Amino acid sequence: MTEKTIITRVFAAVQEIAATAWDALLAQQATPTPFMRHAYLAALQQSGSATADTGWDARFITLWQSGPQGEQLLAACPLYVKNHSWGEYVFDMAWARAYDAHGLPYYPKAVVAVPFTPVPGSRLLATSPQWRVQLVHTVQAWCAEQGLSSAHVLFGDATDHDALRQAGWMARSGVQFHWKNMTPTLPTACGSLPPEGAASDLGRPGGGWTPTLPAAGGSLPPEGAASDLGRPGGEWTPTLPAAGGSLPPEGAASDLGRPGGEWAPTLPTACGSLPPEGAAGRDLIPNTGRPYVDFDDFLAGLQQAKRKKIRQERQKVAQAGVQFQVRAGREISEQDWDFFYACYAQTYHEHGNPPYLQRDFFTRMARDLPGHWVLFIAEQAGRRMACSLIAASADATPLSASKDTENSVVQAQTATESEATPTTMAQPLRGATAYGRYWGALARVDCLHFEACYYQPLQWCIQQGLARFEGGAQGEHKMARALLPEATASYHWLAHPAFADAVGRFLEREGEGMAHYMQELEQHSPLRQAAPLIR
Repeated sequence: MTEKTIITRVFAAVQEIAATAWDALLAQQATPTPFMRHAYLAALQQSGSATADTGWDARFITLWQSGPQGEQLLAACPLYVKNHSWGEYVFDMAWARAYDAHGLPYYPKAVVAVPFTPVPGSRLLATSPQWRVQLVHTVQAWCAEQGLSSAHVLFGDATDHDALRQAGWMARSGVQFHWKNMTPTLPTACGSLPPEGAASDLGRPGGGWTPTLPAAGGSLPPEGAASDLGRPGGEWTPTLPAAGGSLPPEGAASDLGRPGGEWAPTLPTACGSLPPEGAAGRDLIPNTGRPYVDFDDFLAGLQQAKRKKIRQERQKVAQAGVQFQVRAGREISEQDWDFFYACYAQTYHEHGNPPYLQRDFFTRMARDLPGHWVLFIAEQAGRRMACSLIAASADATPLSASKDTENSVVQAQTATESEATPTTMAQPLRGATAYGRYWGALARVDCLHFEACYYQPLQWCIQQGLARFEGGAQGEHKMARALLPEATASYHWLAHPAFADAVGRFLEREGEGMAHYMQELEQHSPLRQAAPLIR
């Protein structure tokens, strides 16, 4: 019998690996996303968006099995050697400060992640759990050989986490806000929903803890940008350094810590204290019903105050004369991409920073992964003035799409408007996931951000039968729009034993705090609550 050999290879560019081999391996994973596709990772490098010059020095760690039939790719992951922490959305700048205070270098470090993309999914690609664990050990050994301070796997999935735990890496908890296309249903032991207009636990629309826009603010900043939004206690809002050439990591105003340290959200005094252990969410309506029929059906599952607030916000946009065009997949023209990039770049520049992604990146997306994108274009008085871009896990191109087909105009709904007729989409979209990505505006309209980034995408997801909408990083304000908290995790290895021990103890405390924070969030669900249980 011919012996098989395991070979480790480290590449400086994903283009050095055959796209068919990489994508075939990705397709075998539990949670593949478009952002781990060969074309996406290649575009980040080739466009100049994620390169050594921008602080993302790529290495692709791979394991191969060599045998009589040739070589087989067993495992692979994207790894970036970094000299800063921007664009990661998992906050470790306090760790860097602690290293510096002790005269030790924290940078360079390594991250296994997709640059600028806080979307949970498979990061450690492998043909079996055995090779996934071996890949983790290979990454750790390579980082130690290179003299790197640490390695961090960001936004992996459950199979990644299993392998990392087996290898002894340290877990860190996080939270994002995701929407599911599923109507709330009552537990079997419950009575019926409270009558329309019944008082909710939080009282007024949004309660006392939800974020509010500043008086002059018509829109929100891009993900990760500084903002003067937020709940009472705005002192925790992340701010940009005066000389910053790029955006800071989301939530940078943090001390070692939990999302995020000293600015961690607290309940208003009227809400009392945390519920007893295990009590969180026990009276909430489980999200286990049927898919929504239309946007009004979605609103019907929300508390009356939240439903009223959303209708008011949509009405403000409609009354300002704003209409939306939806361009999906291959319908998106080069001119559409140009307009999107102008909005995207303008929003970053307004906050004193260049955009992370170059225009050429989106040119490559339009060429190499055209079907995965959906663009919502806002017009006012016949003139384009804002847009948002989302990605879909399946091809979003309408079945009826052609070069000479005009896109239908979808107006921002008010409480009295009917649902727009859905565009006929390719069947693979049914049950797919959408990912909120980028947005920008050339003019200000009150509540335009909410319409462009949440209500239009949610309406589209309902029309096309998508199962989920992941709203990206940031934001308790998303809960008021029925994006509910979902736990995320990152895993960390530190080369310095004393720092590894200190960080490990800290992460234990932080994890306890995050568990309580998740309980708090569950207590503020925007879904309509069931009648009290009869015992």
